[in-house]
Amino acid sequence: MGGQLPFWLSIGILSVIQGALVAVPAPWPWAEGRLWRLRSGWWAFLPLASLVGVAYGLTRVADAPQGLTYLALVAVPVLAAVALGWSMRGARPVLAAAVVPLFAVAWAAPSGLSGEAAALALTALSCVSLGVILVGLAPAGVVKLGIVAMAAVDVALVVNDQLQRPNTVLGAAHPVAQLPRLQSVVFGTALMGYGDLFVAGLAGALLARNRRLQNRAALLVIVLAVAGDLAFFRVTEFPATVPVAVAVVVVEIWTRRGPPTAGAGEAPKAANRERGLSAGSGR
Repeated sequence: MGGQLPFWLSIGILSVIQGALVAVPAPWPWAEGRLWRLRSGWWAFLPLASLVGVAYGLTRVADAPQGLTYLALVAVPVLAAVALGWSMRGARPVLAAAVVPLFAVAWAAPSGLSGEAAALALTALSCVSLGVILVGLAPAGVVKLGIVAMAAVDVALVVNDQLQRPNTVLGAAHPVAQLPRLQSVVFGTALMGYGDLFVAGLAGALLARNRRLQNRAALLVIVLAVAGDLAFFRVTEFPATVPVAVAVVVVEIWTRRGPPTAGAGEAPKAANRERGLSAGSGR
């Protein structure tokens, strides 16, 4: 059973998954003209809006937890298939079919470690696709601000104990027929919100044009997240968006102090015309 896994190992694995989500997104591949009319800086604040919505909506709207449960049940496998077939490094269309056995295992063993691992894989992969799509729709500078703003609000909500009840309500929501709960992540004895993984996928997509910088940021997230796990010796909640936001700020300082690097910031216009929008494009 998943619950038999010690907490320190459970949360440590989730922290490593956060770092891995920074490393795996591929650069935005679509041509510049695609979805150009939808491009707006407001998209970058979608993660922040979702966090605030969870904090204040789940306990005030009676059907909200069940609604999010069924939304995740449909959207997460689809987005995971998109990641395996398109939006992650090494993606191949044929790999999208792996979503089927992952979903089957998550359904067959919802309380076992194998089922939890399968559900975690689906949820994490869906965050890769969401991150790549969002970075393709919003300017890089605003995405960075959105990540930092989300972490700041997350800290405020945790400090004021305004997330524990909504997270409990959301985690308790079940779809029919014991279908997988994909609206949050339960692994072993640790729980992590969907937004904590989403922000990692978003940061990875932001840096995807520079593989070296992306990998460095991924390692930094792992180090910061594991260090943050030490807080659980004193507290029951920790804002897991903070390590990702700190890594984004550190990378921004690195790139500003060092020489310009392809993919960090705005890509040359000629490259944009040839390869589509850069994942790090600030335009």
